[in-house]
Amino acid sequence: MNALANNRLSVVRAVLPLLVLPAILVLPAEGKKFVPNYDEAKIPKYTLPSLLTCADGTVVKDARTWTNKRRPEVLALFEMQVYGKTPGKSLGKPEDKVETSEKVVFGGVEQKEVVRKLVTIRFPKAPKAPVLEVLIYLPKSGKPVPAFVVPNFGGNHTVIDDPGIPINEATRNQARGALANRWPVSMITSRGYAVATIWYGNIDPDRDDGFQNGIHPAFYEEGQTRPAADEWGSIGAWAWGLSRVLDYMLTDADINPKQVAVMGLSRLGKTALWAGAQDERFAIVISNESGCGGAALSRRRFGETIGKINQGFPHWFCDNFNKYNQNEDDCPVDQHMIVALAAPRPVYVASAEKDHWTDPKGEFVSAMNADPVYGLFGLRGMDEKEQPPLDKPIGDYIGYHIRTGKHNVTDFDWKAYLDFADRHYKR
Repeated sequence: MNALANNRLSVVRAVLPLLVLPAILVLPAEGKKFVPNYDEAKIPKYTLPSLLTCADGTVVKDARTWTNKRRPEVLALFEMQVYGKTPGKSLGKPEDKVETSEKVVFGGVEQKEVVRKLVTIRFPKAPKAPVLEVLIYLPKSGKPVPAFVVPNFGGNHTVIDDPGIPINEATRNQARGALANRWPVSMITSRGYAVATIWYGNIDPDRDDGFQNGIHPAFYEEGQTRPAADEWGSIGAWAWGLSRVLDYMLTDADINPKQVAVMGLSRLGKTALWAGAQDERFAIVISNESGCGGAALSRRRFGETIGKINQGFPHWFCDNFNKYNQNEDDCPVDQHMIVALAAPRPVYVASAEKDHWTDPKGEFVSAMNADPVYGLFGLRGMDEKEQPPLDKPIGDYIGYHIRTGKHNVTDFDWKAYLDFADRHYKR
């Protein structure tokens, strides 16, 4: 057994005593309407799991202990109880096909300073694996540029009105540029950044299909028909796909390999946090209104809850996560710990004023409670104790803002992320 396997086995043994849990609590009877709580006065008293106390009782007081002992424990807990373990099996060396065009048109206007790349990633030794289709825009720079990897909801052709993007048959009902309000490509590239995107359904369909139509079957063992209770759901699969996009990005001479951030909105914000936690090659991790199962604290039970999210989207998380339906206090982790797994890399959590479902206050409190880990590295995370005014970004290595408006990603959000990246890349 190699050193990595030994380390993983020791981590599992260390955390197993924490996982003796009561029987699964059943969701309210079918037909009973879920009524979310939006009243701060009705939030129950709760105690967050200790971020800096190891399974054996050791209190983490330095970066080395966090990195070598506590961080692997926390990551293993999220693997086993929330997102599920990502298979370690290799699909073999992928084949990348890249089509580059310097004639790029947005809405009928030629973009003279922008290059488009269409990247197709195949796994020849894994016939059950989907073919990943990646769209990249980057500035004409003459030198490697930093980049964002951001999954999209509607298909690559919905990101911007560019006739050079093939239309995915599965999303052809979506018009070109239908979601362009979320994708200020000209702003991003004019600031000197590339942006890469992939339709998340290209990796795994966002439906409860028994895990038969996405990436999962490519990893099944002989006779297996669905993931085990502690194996990955769709969020884990989408995160895996973002790491495969990153694999390509690190081979592209136009991209700075040390300056690739991952960002996502809503369920894809959850995905970005999990991708960044597992794959430390991502230089910055950004959660845009990720809510329950993302950056918001589960124990607050504000807006969407674990029970509600598992009822509505049973394919997102691993089956073990159902143990915490109406039973949040018994979960061995809470979401401040997923934010902390980004350390010592910069992480940004963003909320929206009218997006009550995702619990903006819970996202802020989560980010605030991740701060002690950054202190171990001698870094200032986010030492503010009060949620800031609207539209005022705060923090250092942990960035945060709550902006005016509803659930979305806007130009304001993107400007904040670009400014955050500029500062940490010292550009």
